[in-house]
Amino acid sequence: MRSEKILSEEDWEHVRYKLTETVAQVARYKADGLASESELHAADFELGQSRITAPFDGVVGRRSAHQAQEVKKGDALFWITAQAPLRILFTVPESAMAFSPRGAKLELITADYPHLKQPATVFRVSPVVDPASGSIEVIGSLDRPSPLLKPGMSMQVKLSAR
Repeated sequence: MRSEKILSEEDWEHVRYKLTETVAQVARYKADGLASESELHAADFELGQSRITAPFDGVVGRRSAHQAQEVKKGDALFWITAQAPLRILFTVPESAMAFSPRGAKLELITADYPHLKQPATVFRVSPVVDPASGSIEVIGSLDRPSPLLKPGMSMQVKLSAR
């Protein structure tokens, strides 16, 4: 059209300018799209880093962090308590070590439910005596825990006659 003089030189320059402008605008949109994709990937990465999972099933017993608080690696955020298996931790004098071998039967009672007698078994006996108190640590495992019992409750432990 230009060679046939159908389009004036001024119109030709205008069309060429519009074409250059459109090509530049397309390039800007492509660059903006790439930048947005990069920002999206960075946000996805940050979101992935913000998820906290416990290594076991449980419930949050205590929260140490608050919303929008900045935390760093190693900060304690939550106190998570396992709901199963329920175990009881207690100490016995060194002289009673022979009466609480692994597998020994226990009977647990709590002041909250005095009529509830909960059977348990000695799960683990510490091989070390605490020199300060002269006691050993014993862990008992509840055989069939009552739904009334909750982690952290105080219990009275008796060596069962069974």
